Amino acid sequence: MPELNAEPSIIDVPGGKVIAEHVGRVATGSTAMSVAHMKAPAGWSEPAQRPDFDEVTLVVAGTVLVEHDGGTTEVHAGQSIVTRAGERVRYSTGNAGAEYVAICTPAFAPDTVHREDEA
Repeated sequence: MPELNAEPSIIDVPGGKVIAEHVGRVATGSTAMSVAHMKAPAGWSEPAQRPDFDEVTLVVAGTVLVEHDGGTTEVHAGQSIVTRAGERVRYSTGNAGAEYVAICTPAFAPDTVHREDEA
């Protein structure tokens, strides 16, 4: 039977980003997949990471910058990017911030993202 998730779980993170998890470990107990709606302010960034999951980032508004071993890819509204488990990536936003949806398989977990320490 279909399951409506009318109230996503809000996950507090530093830096002003708002995470609303619709499916995942926090919202539904799912370890197979997570789906989160993110809103990040202008100039937001997080440390580089080498996660144990694949991630699809679908940008709804603004621009997400994805730094990787091959350079930096700008992902604009209406575009998406797929990053694979084990790839070193770093996410940040452009001057206008960004709104995006992140889909992770298996589900995101703090102990599987492997963020680097900020220097």
